[in-house]
Amino acid sequence: MVQRKKRAGVTLIELLIVVLILAALSAIAIPRISQSAHNAKQNACDTNVDVINSAIEMYNADTGSYPSAMSDVTGSTTYFPDGAPTCPLGGTYSMNADNRVTCNH
Repeated sequence: MVQRKKRAGVTLIELLIVVLILAALSAIAIPRISQSAHNAKQNACDTNVDVINSAIEMYNADTGSYPSAMSDVTGSTTYFPDGAPTCPLGGTYSMNADNRVTCNH
């Protein structure tokens, strides 16, 4: 009886199954990764707003009055020695009549 040697290797069907599994996993993972990056930037912006609002309250505690412009606080090296925070989403921070900071992104 003639014995056939088994060839070690991967068949085309097995390779296609692996490619399909990888495509399905990437179709699930890529949108979640991009959404989490946006969420991280949004959280950083919210934190910056909170930090600027805290600096405005510190300015009020130091001087006894609220600043007339947000630049009185953000331009000061007392409150922001490394410079004023910037919005990671490309927006700008502004102070409203209630001395609260918002972002327009």
